[in-house]
Parts: sequence; structure tokens; C-alpha cells
Amino acid sequence: MADERKPRIGPYEDPAGGWGSVKSVVEILKRERVPIPSTVRELWRQNKPRGFTCVSCAWPQPAKPAKFEFCENGAKASAWELTSLRTTPEFFTRHTCSELLGWSDHDLEQQGRLTHPMRYDRATDKYVQCEWDEAFRAIGSELKQLDPKSVVFYASGRASLETSYLYALFARLYGNNNLPDSSNMCHEATGVALRKSVGSAVGTVVLDDFAKTDCIVFFGQNAGVNSPRMLHDLQRAAKRGVPIIVFNPLRERGLERFTNPQSPIEMLAGKETPLATQYLQVRAGGDIAAIAGLCKALLALDDEARRGGDNSVLDQAFIAQHCHGFDEFAAFVRAQPWADIEAASGLAREDLERAAATYAKANAVIGVYGMGLTQHVLGEYNIHMVANLLLMRGNIGKPGAGLCPVRGHSNVQGQRTVGIADDPALVPLDRLAQQYDFEPPRDKGLNTVECCEGVLKGTVHGFIGLGGNFLRAIPEQERVNAAWSKLRLTVQIATKLNRSHLVNGEVALPAAVPRPHRARGRERQGTSALDRGFHQLHPRFGGQGGSGEPGTEVRNAHRGGTRKSHAAAESEGSVGYVGRRFRDDPGRDRADLSGPVQGFQHAHVATGRFPSTKPGARTRVEDIYRQGQLHRAALAYRHRFRGRTGSVPVDDDALQRSVQYHGVRL
Repeated sequence: MADERKPRIGPYEDPAGGWGSVKSVVEILKRERVPIPSTVRELWRQNKPRGFTCVSCAWPQPAKPAKFEFCENGAKASAWELTSLRTTPEFFTRHTCSELLGWSDHDLEQQGRLTHPMRYDRATDKYVQCEWDEAFRAIGSELKQLDPKSVVFYASGRASLETSYLYALFARLYGNNNLPDSSNMCHEATGVALRKSVGSAVGTVVLDDFAKTDCIVFFGQNAGVNSPRMLHDLQRAAKRGVPIIVFNPLRERGLERFTNPQSPIEMLAGKETPLATQYLQVRAGGDIAAIAGLCKALLALDDEARRGGDNSVLDQAFIAQHCHGFDEFAAFVRAQPWADIEAASGLAREDLERAAATYAKANAVIGVYGMGLTQHVLGEYNIHMVANLLLMRGNIGKPGAGLCPVRGHSNVQGQRTVGIADDPALVPLDRLAQQYDFEPPRDKGLNTVECCEGVLKGTVHGFIGLGGNFLRAIPEQERVNAAWSKLRLTVQIATKLNRSHLVNGEVALPAAVPRPHRARGRERQGTSALDRGFHQLHPRFGGQGGSGEPGTEVRNAHRGGTRKSHAAAESEGSVGYVGRRFRDDPGRDRADLSGPVQGFQHAHVATGRFPSTKPGARTRVEDIYRQGQLHRAALAYRHRFRGRTGSVPVDDDALQRSVQYHGVRL
């Protein structure tokens, strides 16, 4: 079923949220053919104590949840998982893999949940049904013949922590640390950069900080699409008069204005809250230059204050006590000509100076960023610059201030805490050795990029994927796809069909669906990355059979149950990464900084100048959007904020043409 529908692009004038959000939820519930009454009952429990955590974004649960503590994306994600649509073995008798490669990503996943384990038959280019025992024997036989160092165990953040723990243990029992995960392609730059800049690889704010901040600076995070529940916190801040400064190539509706769908007054009266007080459309790839401009303007304000005998604009005490490298960083920033900053950032000097003046007046500032900063070749340097900006005024370790890296979806960091990591230094290997009586491998494993390089070089021979859509999420997809068929073994553990299941190795079980465990109540599914609340996805809706039941046959049963999580007890969630070190009162936080906060990092390339952003470069088109992780893109066939319905392919010829999109030249 090749997608012959013509994509449509038109203006969308309404705010984020509002009736458009309600209409979108109704449409997805109808499309997934879920029973409406029982689905509404389940959505009522979403993101609440004794309920279940949303599998969409990673925004934490508030202390006092709203009546409906879910956004349209959360409702879509839950309906998408609990759909009554099914992809049966009969489906695969009608379609070859080559034919399915011509389908859109959306249409592949829209077929519904896989119902049986399948095995690829190369002679017919089709999947054929197999039994679980047959699948396990085939996988085990191949693994025994392969060198353990040549097999990769990829994990997506969609798996529960219990599953992830056993998966990582299995990989190490097999003999390697080849455990790349989806975070390698999203916030890996955050972990690397923040460990150097602030001494901890995690963010430093909690949800309550948004109620205490007096300025928010946004970089590359599209809240309206990636984390819509965040809009409630932004709306409350905006109503308090908190300035919100946004740096983003496109004007995103979710950062401009918002109507709360849970407010009858706003919905009936058509009221909307303006969000961004200053919106700067930075050039794609120009974030380093833009932040350097802010820092340069801050230094100028500090110079002026000192000449006038006023207090320093910078937090000199914080810098002296907790930082190092400031003088070198300041010298680098001062040396950058404004002409170069304007050219690289695409922003005017007066606009950057205005933003810096707003920042300088605030006592507690939160720096929010997403994958618009991390998914770059220079992603680490982007994060260094955000950290540098906050360090200059001591916006680390005090209420209402800090670094807020927003995750793409739940459970990615949680997997790291239970062993999904290619770096053995992040895993308690001695504890595993003692508990399970084996010697785990101590050498570093392959991350996502190294896995792809191994596929291209022919040193990787086996791939097992726990969820996700690996071949759609990686860079240089065409090269890796072409080499993928040379792999001896490919196994994809999945619930729905996607494009990664259509490119196979010599022995492939790309639709080996995990057996669900029917619980007599609720099913405890693991701890989330942010709020540590338990994911509790329910095999049945409201105790009714029929639609809403698991897509696969139920082979095992166990007694289920719930227990109140740490987050539910505290009613406190941490934003982005869990930042234990900087969570409480300012005295305690600053006291915790017993040594330097690793210090100011130079965010410049070897030449000492800003990286060039050549028009027409392949990455520029992707960077413009600043969306969530690529393996989630199939969920969004329709993007109402941009007035787009359908997929708009961009080929090499199109990249050579000058295209105008929402006022931005691509």
C-alpha cells in the first residue's frame, strides 16, 4: 500500500491546547478503535498515584495532579498501545517485505499490535508464523555460534525496568557490554557535557522550581509537541509575569500561546495565555554563537556596573568558590566580534543584548533545552554553553534555577540505572558478579554509533533490538541499511510493525513479540526515568474482554499488585535527569558543592571560531524542526501546529533548492 495520499500544508491559527487538542484526542481514539468509556476511565488514572505513568514524554507528575493529568500526546500514546487493531499472520501472507518497504512509517504501525512471533523466509520475502519455542531455539542456536563480542543488544526506552534489567544481565552473561540505547541518539551529549561542566551528568532542577523561578530561557525544546504537559507550568509562570525567552529556528505555537483544555473558562471564552516574551529565531546550528552573544552582553553589563560603582552583574562569589576556567572563558567570549556572532547566529546584536538584560535582572533562572541542542555534531559544546550562561550568575543549586534537559520519552534514563550501558564504569559489575556467580565482561561495549560502524565494517554479526525503530533512528540510514542484510542474526522484540523489521539479516525474527503477563489487578511495569512512578499498563480495560486485550497470546500468569512509589509518596518529580545533588534549599545545595563545579568549558572549535553552518547541509533540515527522537516520528502523521498532514519527503534534489517554510529558508 504505497502512500499515494498527497501531503497538505496550510496555516494553523489556533493556540496550543484548546479545542484543537480535544479534537485530536477524539480522532486518535476513533482511529485506534478503542472502547471509549473504558479508555476514558484509564486516561483518568494516567500520571496519578496508584495509576500509571504515560509512555509518551518524560514530563514528571505534579504534586497535585489535575483531574485529567494527561495531554493529547499522552492520550494518543496510550490509545496507540491499547489499540484493538491487530497485525495477524494472515497480513504477512498478503505482503512481502519489499512491498512493505514502500509503505509509510505511519501506515506500517497503524496495522495494529502483532499477535504472533514471526520468522523471516528469505525465499518468499515474507514472514511466516512460528512457535515461541522454535523462535527461542533458533536465536539460541545462532548466538552459540557467534562471537559474543560481535553481537549487539540494543534497548529502546519503551521497555520496563524489570525487562531492561534482565536484558542487560543476559547480554553480560552472554559475554559483552554491547548495550547501546536510544539515549545515544538524544541526550548522550547532556551526560558528557554536564559531567564536565557541573560534575554531574544530570539536570539540576525539580518540578517545583518552575513555581519559584523568575526567568526561563528555552533552547531547542518544542514543548507543545514533545512535552505538552509542560505547557501548564509555563502558563502558570507566564501568569506570574515570568519572562520566557525562546531560541528556536521556527516559531512553535506551543511556545507562543496556550489555551488550557482543562479550564472551562478558557475553553468557552476562547482565552489564551501568551508564553514567550521574546522569541529569537536563531539560525539552525547557531546556538553556540547566540549564547556567546548573551555571555558577551553580560560581560559588558558587568563592566558597566563596575565602572559605575554598582554591584557586579555576575555572581562573583559563586564563580570564585565553585568554578574554574572563568577568566579563559571570558577572554574567549570578549574576543568574538559582534559581526561574527550575528552572522553565525542569525540574530541581531540588539536582540541578544535585550535578552541578556532580561536574564541579568532575574535572580533565579532555569535553562531549558531539548534535542534541538543535543542532536548535533557539536551537541556537547551546545550544552557547555548553556551551562556557562547559568554559571555566570550562579544559577545552579538554588530554588527556581538550574539546568533542565527535557527527555524525549519516559524510561530512557531509568534503563541506565538498571544496567543498560555500554560503559562498564556506569554499572555495578562487582555486585552482579557476586549476586549471579559469574564474571561479567569489563571492557567497554559498543554504543549506537560504534554499532553502526561495526555493521559497515563487517565486525558486527548479530543484532537484538528491545523495542524501538533502530534503522529509522540512526544517522546515515541508507549506508547502514545496505549493509544490514550481511548480518547473520537480527531479532526485533516488538509489539508493532515498523521499518526496522523489513530489513533483515540471514536469520531474522523481526516480529518476536514478548509474552505479556496477565495480572489479577494491575501490572507493575517498572520505574520511570523522571518521577520514579510505576508504569502500570493494563492488559484489560475495565475487566472486559474483547477489544483492549493484549495482542499476543497469554502464556503465563502471575499475581499482580501495586505499591506506592517513592515519587508518589513525595509527590515530587525531577525534570529531565534526576538531579539529587542540587535538589533542596540553597544552603544545603551550595554546601554540597564541596569542590569546584568543574568550571567553564570553552565551546569553540579548534580554530577558536564558531562552527560554520553551510546552507543546504543535510543536517540543517532536521535541526530546524527540533522534534523528539526520530523513532517516535511515525506517531505523528498529522502535525496540526504546522498545518501539515502526511509525510513530506526531502530528497537530494530538493536539498539543492531554496525552500521557504514558515519564514525560514532551508
